[in-house]
Amino acid sequence: MKIMQFMLILKDAFTIAVVVSAHFPTKMCPDICIYLTVNSSCENLECYMVLMKAERTAIGSICFLAGPITLLENALVLGVIAATATLRRRPSYLFIASLALADIFASCFFTTSFLDFHLFHHSDGPTAYLFKLGGVTMAFSSSVGSLLLTALDRYLCIQKAPSYKTVLTRRRALLSLLILWSATIFISFLPLMGWRCHTELTPPCSRLFPYINQGYLACWTSFILVLLALILGAYVLILWKAHRHESSMTNLQGAAGTGQARMRMDIRLARTFGLILLILVGCWLPALSFMLADVSVILTHTQQRAFAFCSTLCLVNSAVNPLLYALRCRELRVALLQLLQKLCEVGKCKRAAECVPPGLPSAEESRNRTTRLNSISEVVNNQKMS
Repeated sequence: MKIMQFMLILKDAFTIAVVVSAHFPTKMCPDICIYLTVNSSCENLECYMVLMKAERTAIGSICFLAGPITLLENALVLGVIAATATLRRRPSYLFIASLALADIFASCFFTTSFLDFHLFHHSDGPTAYLFKLGGVTMAFSSSVGSLLLTALDRYLCIQKAPSYKTVLTRRRALLSLLILWSATIFISFLPLMGWRCHTELTPPCSRLFPYINQGYLACWTSFILVLLALILGAYVLILWKAHRHESSMTNLQGAAGTGQARMRMDIRLARTFGLILLILVGCWLPALSFMLADVSVILTHTQQRAFAFCSTLCLVNSAVNPLLYALRCRELRVALLQLLQKLCEVGKCKRAAECVPPGLPSAEESRNRTTRLNSISEVVNNQKMS
């Protein structure tokens, strides 16, 4: 009886193989055959390590270059804001500091986990992998959320200019940052809390991330898309308000103002915000498109490799953020120059103190000795006068 059942199973497998070979060309056979072999199990997560040698070299070079640059840039911005009291008290720079902190986490978590998994083929257990992936998700979610808070801050600044300082206080800014980071941490570590999937590639398991449920992937992708849509809407409203303001000023000034050589404010804002939105959408939309496709269709290994490259663009966006949002601010650049001048002065004083010969007194001792001599001379003069 068991022999007959085994023969029937072999017959069914042969029939499936014939049907597949008849309907699919030979060039497509590797992905189909791989999918059929790993459909039931995926040992050591090898079915997710799909990069070729040349692709590993290219993507590794991007990560090794963009990761340290992102870390240094954002650490510099965060250090300048933390060291300057006037910047720490302003809500705008609190949002920029939150963006810098999120990008620092992104450079650390993404670079280490991505290189460890795809280049060195180190497969962790479910808990360790989901913790690393949760850190990456938290960093990128907080980065996009901080971009949204920055866009809303600029909208309030131009929409409610007279009452801006009373509407957006430092306390409300800190409260909004607390809500943002709490929400992103909770959403990012939901798979670690139990909303996970087995390592099989059958639905509802994702073909892009091990142990990730397609339902969770759809929810997180929708969350990021909503944040991006709100950012886009905020900048469109800012441009519309600026255009109305410039039109009204042109009507009041008449033809005299039209002959000015300087460019109009709304055109400058349109170019700046257009560059910001182009970089933001260009870095995030390819990866989000693959995540949405993973929920609806079965991705091949070629598409998985393309997603691995597109995911590095999110790290590139974190490297560009300090240049677009922080270093373009004149006040932050001035604070950076003042901080560098103070550090140079401290370094010069230390070098001058080290260069004094052992027998000679230092500058502090000379000042104290001069003070004592002046006091003695005053006493002698007073005695003579008496």
